Amino acid sequence: MMRRAIVRAIAVLAALGGACENSPGRPRPDQVVLAPDEVENAAILYAKNCRGCHGPDGNDGPSIPLGNSVYLAIAEDAAITRTTARGVPGTPMPAFAKSAGGMLTDKQIDAVVGEIRSWAKPDVVGDASWPRHEARGPGDAQRGAGVYAEYCAHCHGPEGKGGARASSIVEGSYLALVSDQDLRTNVIVGRPEMGAPDFRDDVPGKPMSDQEITDVVAWLAAQRPRLPGQPYPSQEPERKLGEIP
Repeated sequence: MMRRAIVRAIAVLAALGGACENSPGRPRPDQVVLAPDEVENAAILYAKNCRGCHGPDGNDGPSIPLGNSVYLAIAEDAAITRTTARGVPGTPMPAFAKSAGGMLTDKQIDAVVGEIRSWAKPDVVGDASWPRHEARGPGDAQRGAGVYAEYCAHCHGPEGKGGARASSIVEGSYLALVSDQDLRTNVIVGRPEMGAPDFRDDVPGKPMSDQEITDVVAWLAAQRPRLPGQPYPSQEPERKLGEIP
């Protein structure tokens, strides 16, 4: 009797074990669950970390279009790697490298950069006359006002507050969230998905020069509010230090 009970119990346990092996969601023996820092698939890394802001394949996202052919023609790998790893302080772009507080290893950062670079088109290659991705030096806001009037005002309005063809580019909240480099990149590469031309087509037959781009970025930066996040300071009475509101 005892022997039969033991055999029956063993059979039940074996059946239960087989059921667990086939339970829904249980990884198969040939499936390996990787730790986050062991994922090396570049497409997966981009989709998990970058797609939300930069869009699938680097396009149609709210931030800089990394898949833009002009961007890929001017941006150096070192600049893309540095920005991916360290982020851009003061903007929504976070640091992704572990060494900077993120969650990606150096090898994973390199994989993401390789995925971005794979979208480059060989028929779009910048030459010496093209502007640099990063400015050589500071711009002149006063000269930039003239550059803006020539190349940008016909779409964004005479003061940058919006026109018949495009929206405001001097709105305080926008300027508070973008760096000068973001502004420069957008001026150079445009936003084709929004109808914004790149630096070659703002004025047909007259591409913007590197210095003109540097100067118009200086003019845009000069419109940035001194106290971002406080758009209506005149409506708040000025309080003295220590005064209870």
